[in-house]
Amino acid sequence: QVQLVESGGGSVQAGGSLRLSCAASGITTITYYMSWFRQASGKEREGVAWIDPACSITYEESVKGRFTSSRNNAMNTQYLEMNNVKPEDTAMYDCAAKYRVWDELRYWGQGTQVTVSS
Repeated sequence: QVQLVESGGGSVQAGGSLRLSCAASGITTITYYMSWFRQASGKEREGVAWIDPACSITYEESVKGRFTSSRNNAMNTQYLEMNNVKPEDTAMYDCAAKYRVWDELRYWGQGTQVTVSS
């Protein structure tokens, strides 16, 4: 059974930092396409970062230079380091995984809430 479990969310002031974790079981993250998404209240879900098995990473434009996605293969865990956060980063953050690039995202975590105050 595949599980993705996010943690690390919380409340932070603008300009601060948070590190989100996504611990995987039932899959080996190094062989999967992993992603971070977020959904703010009343808004559509949007992709934040994508990391492929070769560790190539793509970021959504608004987080470039502030967020860093990484992977700890030994821990089978994906991270999202969030620096210089802004109130508009407030959202529920989810990690997701798929095995092939052409697959739909099959596995999702339960989400972790990030709230940024000004």
